[in-house]
Amino acid sequence: MKQRHTITNGLDDERINVSYNVFMKTLNSLITDFLEYLEVERGRSQKTIRNYDFYLRRFSKWAGNPVAKKITRETVHGYRLWLNRLREGRDEETLKKSTQNYHLIALRSFLKYLARQDISSLQPEQIELSKQSKRTVEFLEAEELNRLLSVAKKKAVGIISIRDFAILELLFSTGMRVSELTNLKIEQVNLKRDEFTVRGKGDKPRIVFLSDSAKEAVKLYLSKRHDTSLFMFVSHDRAKVGRKNTGPITSRSIQRIVERDATEAGITKKITPHTLRHTFATDLLLSGADIRSVQSMLGHESITTTQVYTHITNKQMKEVHKKFHGKSRQ
Repeated sequence: MKQRHTITNGLDDERINVSYNVFMKTLNSLITDFLEYLEVERGRSQKTIRNYDFYLRRFSKWAGNPVAKKITRETVHGYRLWLNRLREGRDEETLKKSTQNYHLIALRSFLKYLARQDISSLQPEQIELSKQSKRTVEFLEAEELNRLLSVAKKKAVGIISIRDFAILELLFSTGMRVSELTNLKIEQVNLKRDEFTVRGKGDKPRIVFLSDSAKEAVKLYLSKRHDTSLFMFVSHDRAKVGRKNTGPITSRSIQRIVERDATEAGITKKITPHTLRHTFATDLLLSGADIRSVQSMLGHESITTTQVYTHITNKQMKEVHKKFHGKSRQ
C-alpha cells in the first residue's frame, strides 16, 4: 500500500509540474500553440492563420508578452484605446472599426482556446466588439453588368483576353470568391453537369453552378490552352505564351482585369472581383430566390452575413410602398 501511495504521489507531482509549466508559458508561446491548433485540429487556411498570427502578436507585443492569467478586462480596455488611436499608413489614418474588431475577434478566439485548455485567463465573453455602422455592399446594376461583359467579350480574341472574359463570366455565374477562383483546378469543373464543388472558408465544400454563357467561355478558353498546368486559370505572360510551365493567375491580376474592363465599360464606381460576388447574390434575390438558398450558394456560415443584401432587394417592402404610399394625397 505504501508503494502504491508513493507512485500516485509521483503521478500527481508530474501533473502539477505540467500544469505549472503550461500556466507559466508566455503569451507568445501559447499563441504558437493556438496557431498550430488552428492548422491541425480546425483545418484553417494559411491566410486565416497568418491573420490571426499578426493580430495576436500585435496584442502580445503591446501587452509585454505576459502569462495568460495577467490578461484582464483592464488590459483589454487599454488595448482597445491603443487600437482606436493607432495611426498607420502613409496618410496616418486611424484604424477602421471593422479592422479593430478583427483584432478583438482573434483575441476572443484565442481566449476560448485557453479556456478549453483549462488555462486561467480572461473569459472570452468579457470582450465585446465595437459598434459600427451597418455594412453596405456595392454591386452592379443589370445595365452595368451587361456593359462590363460586353466589353470583355468584344476583346476576346487572343488567349489572354479569352481567359479574362471567362474569368468575369465565371465570377458572376458562380459567386465565387477570388481566392477560390485562383485555386480552382481543371479537374474540379464538370462542364457536362453545369455544376462543380469548391472549397471556401474553413475548407468547407459547396456546390456552384455554371450558366450557359460561363460554360461556353470556359470551354473556349480551355480549347486554346496548350500548357500542362492543372489550374483552371493560369498566368499567361505575354512574352511567354505557349510555354508548358505556367503558374496559376494571382488575385491581384484578376483585380486588374476587373478594374480595366470596368473603366473601358464606363463604370465610374469602384469595383473589385468581390463586387461580382455581390452582384451574383443581388441578382438572385431580385429575381425571387429565397435567402436561405442564396446563403448556401455563397457559402455563408451564418444567415446574418447574407442578410446584408436584404435592404437592397426586399421586394415585399417595395410593393407595400408602391401600394400604400401617397394615398392620402389622392
